[in-house]
Amino acid sequence: MKSDVRYLLGVLLAGLSVAVALPVHGADARLQAIRSTPESLRANVQAGKKASFFCVNCHGDSGVSKLPEVPNLAGQNADYVLEQTRKFGDGRRKDAFMQGLIKVLTEEEKVQISLFYAEQKVTPGAQEASLVASGKQVYLKLCNRCHGPAAHGSEVIPRLAGQHPEYLIESVTRYRDKTGQRVDPLMFSAVAPLNNAQIKAVAAYLNTLP
Repeated sequence: MKSDVRYLLGVLLAGLSVAVALPVHGADARLQAIRSTPESLRANVQAGKKASFFCVNCHGDSGVSKLPEVPNLAGQNADYVLEQTRKFGDGRRKDAFMQGLIKVLTEEEKVQISLFYAEQKVTPGAQEASLVASGKQVYLKLCNRCHGPAAHGSEVIPRLAGQHPEYLIESVTRYRDKTGQRVDPLMFSAVAPLNNAQIKAVAAYLNTLP
């Protein structure tokens, strides 16, 4: 009963950065409630910036990663980021470091961090023109249907535009080789025919997209 009251109060006070420990099933509703008004969104984006202080060593101050093997979170869909925190938390995604960090966050902080990263901008990279052209052809054939023509993804599909090539190469290769670190039957099927050169080309193309 008390937790329900706290959750309702958090929704009503969406414009304030109240650190309410929400149940997992209420986080999605909280995310939608915050986005319902500009004032609420601004306040919680600022709260998310503060809550993400321990993320900056790898993901950068504004979600643009400092390490090529670590993904950019800038511009990523908030719903998608929130779901990934759940997957790290319950073991569906495997990374000992991330799993440890996620466990110290409240549900409210996860929501706020997701909103903060979604509002940040990523700068497209510059890649060899021939590689980009080749990668575009492969992307439009195998990836466009799910990730979209601009590679901006959706609530359940990750944004790939502007992502680090090194991170993309590593992730796609893991799916193709079925290492167990990334598990998704649709991705297994989509990337199965790709060779290393094609994966590199797709990663280069995606890195150039805004």
